[in-house]
Amino acid sequence: MTGSPMSSGGVVRGRVRRRRGLSRSSPRPFRGSSSTPWLYLAPALVVLGGLLVYPVYQLGLISFLEYTQAQVSGGEPATFQGFGNYAELFGDGEFWRVLLATVVFAAACVVSTLAVGCALAVLLTRVRAVPRLALMLAGLGAWATPAVTGSTVWLLLFDPDFGPVNRMLGLGDHSWTYGRYSAFLLVLLEVVWCSFPFVMVTVYAGIRAVPSEVLEAAALDGASQWRIWRSVLAPMLRPILVVVTIQSVIWDFKVFTQIYVMTNGGGIAGQNMVLNVYAYQKAFASSQYSLGSAIGVVMLLILLAVTLVYLRLLRRQGEEL
Repeated sequence: MTGSPMSSGGVVRGRVRRRRGLSRSSPRPFRGSSSTPWLYLAPALVVLGGLLVYPVYQLGLISFLEYTQAQVSGGEPATFQGFGNYAELFGDGEFWRVLLATVVFAAACVVSTLAVGCALAVLLTRVRAVPRLALMLAGLGAWATPAVTGSTVWLLLFDPDFGPVNRMLGLGDHSWTYGRYSAFLLVLLEVVWCSFPFVMVTVYAGIRAVPSEVLEAAALDGASQWRIWRSVLAPMLRPILVVVTIQSVIWDFKVFTQIYVMTNGGGIAGQNMVLNVYAYQKAFASSQYSLGSAIGVVMLLILLAVTLVYLRLLRRQGEEL
């Protein structure tokens, strides 16, 4: 025998009340304050502050002082020079020559590294598993090789007396490090060799994330591989390309080990000098630590300016980074 409509309605209302009571007593999702992310980042920021901020502060401070071997040994007190070190630096014609060589060399390294890395990343998507694994292992091996070791190996490969490259090309006893441009070319090849794996692996990961339907549609429309890269992949991979480009600019603009090892400290009469080697020569070879610090500050400001301008141009184009 079924109950009356009033009794059944009372049961329903009781259940609804109980459910409402449960919903009221259930915990609400936690909403942290705007400072919560900074609390999680605080340990890393403290470490980065100790490793980056303080050295940069010391670099800037020394660049405004007269700081030579006499001040380091304690024989004379450090005196404040203001912008005197920068005025001396900017009035030196050698500084501008080295700056121009650094900019041109770094630009050539960045363009070459991006071209080789992107081309090999596309190649990785076209080959089978075994060649792909071999190419990635070879690239990671080059990336993991210390700069001093890699530079020494390249010097042996291009040695005028015993190097196999001259024998293969029939160049006899041609010295690659004697001429200014051939020495820069040799260093550029070594820099690209140890830098392209980062671009290759990063861009390859981005390509794998692109939906295959998009690439298949472009291929069905008759687009060539170059057109697919230029019109489809490059726009979709632009945030990744921004990261690898900025990273390459920073790495290649402050190249030191390859130049110093392969050209024996900057080449004949300093013909292969770049800013990092120039700062080292001023600070440690000439004991002009304040001038070396000023060069370091100028390099830091140039890299910051290039990065900010590049990001600003991308923001104007509506890119989300």
